[in-house]
Amino acid sequence: MMKRNLRRLAAACIAATALGILPAHAKDLTFSSGLPRTHFWVGDHMDGFADVMEERTNGEIKFTRFYGGELVRVGGELDALTNGTIDVAGPLLAPYHEGRFPLSDVTQLPMNNTNARMATEAFQELMDSKAEVKPGSTFYEYEIGSKNIVAWPIGATPAFVISTTGKELKTPADFKGVLLRAGSALHTMVLENLGATPVYMPGTQAYEAMSRGTIDGMTNNIADWFAYSFQEVLKYTVKDANLGHWESYLAVSNATWDSFTDEQKQAWDKAAREKALTNADFWEKNRLEVIEKTTPAGAKYPSLNDMSDETKAFFAEASLKTWTTWIEKNETAGHPARATAKLWADLMAAKGAELPTGVSEYLSR
Repeated sequence: MMKRNLRRLAAACIAATALGILPAHAKDLTFSSGLPRTHFWVGDHMDGFADVMEERTNGEIKFTRFYGGELVRVGGELDALTNGTIDVAGPLLAPYHEGRFPLSDVTQLPMNNTNARMATEAFQELMDSKAEVKPGSTFYEYEIGSKNIVAWPIGATPAFVISTTGKELKTPADFKGVLLRAGSALHTMVLENLGATPVYMPGTQAYEAMSRGTIDGMTNNIADWFAYSFQEVLKYTVKDANLGHWESYLAVSNATWDSFTDEQKQAWDKAAREKALTNADFWEKNRLEVIEKTTPAGAKYPSLNDMSDETKAFFAEASLKTWTTWIEKNETAGHPARATAKLWADLMAAKGAELPTGVSEYLSR
């Protein structure tokens, strides 16, 4: 009798599979990115994470994938998650959600001797930290948990730097009035503190603006160049003047997360943490490849460390002012920016990062 019942159960499972009927705990999730598949946060991180999850769960979790804003535009990810339009955002680009993730820009604060893996590890530690940035709230609770989503870091970009279409930036006077694309509020701050004129625009518009001479250059991470053909127009880059790292999130709604089994949650968390780090390494590998391939074609990468003491002091002063401006602006708006910045500084310094002169004293570290 038992063998007959087992055979019937097996036959029923085969029939259910043939009909496309999945077990109750199986999921087919809508996974959306506002970025094109050529972007490393999509082609490497989003697709790589999805592939790993489908393999590790033996197809119990599957994804229907949408790219390039075909389902949800950049900056619309949070609303799409919470209203059920999508199940997963890869990535949820926090800086484009104006005012809704006020502390996530902390990774863009300038500091020296950093790389993508270091920033990714520190950001995961910031999200995991039990330290309260305000009474009753950790960074994660303040920035993520309050929005009815669950999130993990993606791979941080390499440090942002300043590149131009040819204008050399060697002295403080060289920066005055130079038109440079900024992609975030914080990068706008640092460019203003350097005396340049920031022009806010999406990265997708920067190539045409530089080609036409509308702007003189941009803040960017070098690894991104080939995805946007920036190597055709950018010829001069100040290395070692790091303007911080761009970070964002792999995110799901609370409803989607709560629908997972414990085993699925464990697999998801492990895969997300692993993929963030391999994605960071992928970014750095491509940064080196861009430099290697563009240098023979005439691209110049002078180091801030080889410039005059006056220029180095000028950058340090602008960096310190950026920290204080970002903190004080957010504190005035009621956000715990000082505590968040101090925690971020501690986490990065523990990995070997060097804070701009005066930052430790300002934070009372």
